[in-house]
Amino acid sequence: MKKLDLFVLKSFLGPFIMTFLIVLFVLMMQFLWLYIDELVGKGLSLGVIFEFLGWGSATLFPLALPLATLLASIMTMGSFGENNELLAMKAAGIPLLRILAPLMVLSLFISVAAFFASNNLIPVAYEKIYTLRDDIGKTKEEIKIPTGIFYNGIDGYTLRIVSRDENDMMHNVMVYDHSKGEGNISLTVADSGKINMHSGKSSLTFTLYNGTNYEETNKVTARDSTYTLQKVNFEMQEVIIPLENYAYKKSDKSKYGNEVMTKGLAQLRVDRDSLTARHEKSLSTQVRKAIFTDDLRYAYQLDTTNGKDKKFKGTICADSLFKWKSVEDECDAYKKAVTQIDQQISNVKYFPQDLNTIAYPLRRTIQESFRKFTLSIACIIFFFIGAPLGAIIRKGGLGTPVIVSMLFFVIYWVVDISGKKLANDGAITPFIGAFISTFVLFPMGAFLTWKSTKDSALFNADSYLSFFKRFFSKEFWKAGFKLMKKKLLHRK
Repeated sequence: MKKLDLFVLKSFLGPFIMTFLIVLFVLMMQFLWLYIDELVGKGLSLGVIFEFLGWGSATLFPLALPLATLLASIMTMGSFGENNELLAMKAAGIPLLRILAPLMVLSLFISVAAFFASNNLIPVAYEKIYTLRDDIGKTKEEIKIPTGIFYNGIDGYTLRIVSRDENDMMHNVMVYDHSKGEGNISLTVADSGKINMHSGKSSLTFTLYNGTNYEETNKVTARDSTYTLQKVNFEMQEVIIPLENYAYKKSDKSKYGNEVMTKGLAQLRVDRDSLTARHEKSLSTQVRKAIFTDDLRYAYQLDTTNGKDKKFKGTICADSLFKWKSVEDECDAYKKAVTQIDQQISNVKYFPQDLNTIAYPLRRTIQESFRKFTLSIACIIFFFIGAPLGAIIRKGGLGTPVIVSMLFFVIYWVVDISGKKLANDGAITPFIGAFISTFVLFPMGAFLTWKSTKDSALFNADSYLSFFKRFFSKEFWKAGFKLMKKKLLHRK
């Protein structure tokens, strides 16, 4: 490897790794903010939270990798242009495409790694995220009894405390036991109390001091309609309350293996074949229902190949079909025909809804199989956008490159999300929905690469200012009028 190639690669790898980590961190913070309500207040350990964030960051690779490639390529080539290193390379007779050759090879390796990440890593990450969200969702929030109100956060019990001192001792405690499901038949009132959670959060011990238990029987029989109230005073009493789902429990097996996002390319192909067969079978069934129904009971007579009537019975005059014995018979026939047609229309209206139950997962499966390749293609296209842009604007660092790259990335993100939604809804084909962002950005990359090889001043503000100054000058318009006058006289 030549020293120039090694220098270009080293200049690219540093910004690429830095921007990839920065972008991934920013996206992960957005991911954390999105699911923060599901994580806080449940007593989750740091290991569970870090595992959730780790798998969540893996699902962000389709956004982080293309953006990091775009930023790093702009920063690298912009730094070369700003430090006149690019000018020195060109002065030595090295064309721009030769300078970009090692980066092209590196971007190809990045795209291959992106494909394996999209096909092998991201499905596993989605499966883990779905499972973790389900396990965390089943975990109940920690028990924090407020003062002054009735707290019913514990199943089967309602508690109320008036105050709490600095030693976490609760005063003026009331405990309603609803575990029997018979209403307010058991009440414990205590002067003070303390609460302790057992290890594993399997049960809760309520230690009460100087109180009274009130319990009544509300069972009424035909012979005895009286109620019995039992009152017991105590100096100390322990109430053990069993708890369920207060401790985080990790599932041993995956529950979301059938989700589209949790499957690789091989599994998606198998699902695509089975869903296509089901879709074709459902479509043919609906066609038969639309033709052979109770409303069109003689439809088989329209088929000349039908084998029910093998003997030819002769022809019939079409005009004789519209001869009626009376006006009443004709009106009844038309009314019956209209009723049957309305019934058929109402039946057909439900066909798209029934067909969509299979067509929707089929469209998603086909589109996800195509989207396994879009991440790799996006990395390559963003390189051919970023590197020429850096060579043209000749600005390094995190200033101008970030602004320019975010503009192109927003275009890519909006177009990609819109295409995915339209394809899932059936407005466009899954192929177009998956590759519409490629169709939009590829011409931009080709145009910018061509402009950079021609040393175009595409983003030079001075060239645009001089153009507008010349456009609004008197000499420009005088020359234009003279040219038009000369052409008109020549035509005459």
